[in-house]
Amino acid sequence: MGQDFRERLRKLEAASLEGGGAERVARQHAAGKLTARERCELLVDPGSFEEVDRLVMHRCHDFGMEEQRIPGDGVLTGFGRIEGRSVAIFAQDFTVFGGSLSEAHAEKICKIMDLALKFGIPVIGLNDSGGARIQEGVVSLGGYADIFLRNTICSGVIPQISAIMGPCAGGAVYSPAITDFVFMTRGTSYMFVTGPEVIRTVTHEEVTMERLGGAATHSQISGVAHFSCADDLDTLRSIRRLLSFLPLNNAADPPLRPTTDPLDRDDESLDTLVPEDPNKPYDIKRLIHSVADNGDFLEVHEHFARNLVVGFLRLGGQPVGVVANQPAHLAGVLDINASVKGARFTRFCDAFNVPLLILEDVPGFLPGVEQEHGGIIKHGAKLLYALAEATVPKITVITRKAYGGAYCVMGSKHIRTDFNFAYPTAEIAVMGPQGAVNILYRRDIERAADPEGRRSQLVREYTDKFANPLVAAERGFVDAVIQPRETRRRVIGALQLAANKRDWMPPKKHGNIPL
Repeated sequence: MGQDFRERLRKLEAASLEGGGAERVARQHAAGKLTARERCELLVDPGSFEEVDRLVMHRCHDFGMEEQRIPGDGVLTGFGRIEGRSVAIFAQDFTVFGGSLSEAHAEKICKIMDLALKFGIPVIGLNDSGGARIQEGVVSLGGYADIFLRNTICSGVIPQISAIMGPCAGGAVYSPAITDFVFMTRGTSYMFVTGPEVIRTVTHEEVTMERLGGAATHSQISGVAHFSCADDLDTLRSIRRLLSFLPLNNAADPPLRPTTDPLDRDDESLDTLVPEDPNKPYDIKRLIHSVADNGDFLEVHEHFARNLVVGFLRLGGQPVGVVANQPAHLAGVLDINASVKGARFTRFCDAFNVPLLILEDVPGFLPGVEQEHGGIIKHGAKLLYALAEATVPKITVITRKAYGGAYCVMGSKHIRTDFNFAYPTAEIAVMGPQGAVNILYRRDIERAADPEGRRSQLVREYTDKFANPLVAAERGFVDAVIQPRETRRRVIGALQLAANKRDWMPPKKHGNIPL
């Protein structure tokens, strides 16, 4: 190897480390953002990041680009380890051409995704880009399409995680949208298809970038973002925590983590969790934290559709996905957003061998013209489809209300749930006592000398008959009526029994979920 070649290589490697130069790095830091290289190093275990395609440069010769060739071309790609397990990473470098996507930039991302798929490891994308590189025209657009295809092929095979840590606009947003989980950094990230200026021109609406596509908007209103994080460091830490629950690929089991929390631990406080008044709310997260190993629960989509709680916990060291109605918000009803949220999470868990725990207290689907016109029928069917389709171990605990079609949807025995438990407070019926009595005994009540007294009497009779789990248990729709305090050990016991579960599905290319 000649001296000239070694010197040339040294300069190229040094240039790749500098990114867009000291001035642009300083601007990145001043904006409260880390550089792409800093993000990669902090995301993975110390010293484990191995960069590939470090010397790749763009091939554009127009618009003065020939003189602006920076090794890496605005994106770092490579491999690292998180808690000792391998991951693939790409991180867009906003200090180089604003992180804009060129043909070479896209090829680097596609290559790392292809390798992640081949190796069976998760791929993490750290997005911070001004969009397609205008100087390259349609070539850069083609690069996005190449990435979208790989997102689709990888879906359900390896976990895909996107972190929005800067701008992400136009066609660029569709790659994160296909991935499994989207993180956004508050104050420094935004996502939208068309920006405020275009909206102002077309619709004459005035809107800021933050209100249009900031972390709060997408974590609370649109549901595009699953996690909203305080800053870059919080985002990277949160990604590491999420990955601790996930398998490397769809042929692997989720990682076990030894626990000191006794498997047979009872919690007497759960015996008074569900109020005697059926209309009084309570926080289902108390139950989730109680049954989880050491109370550890990672909530997903925390601020979106809060009438349904989803997330990851461990039971006996095993990662489990939880889908739970939240009586503390909208009485735990299922509406459009909650149905979509639950369906998406359920399908992820099923694709990646994560057992499901369903905690049910649901008075039904949310009534109203807005919900009906918005398609509650097809959206509610998504949750039904997802839970019926899932072949992972499924355990349902009915804590209180299980009314109407929502009873069927929320992991009923009829859609192949393996174990169905009910608290003594469970109410399993077509509808609540008041509504049922008004329909069944309307004329009886109207003819009564004391209509209100007669109605109250009939409500008590209906409640005595149906506001308990015994009828369902007699039919075998509930496997056991359990005391709330024993929830943890009963669920862990069920998971252990179902550990080697195999469910049959007829041969088909894929089902046609009601999108």
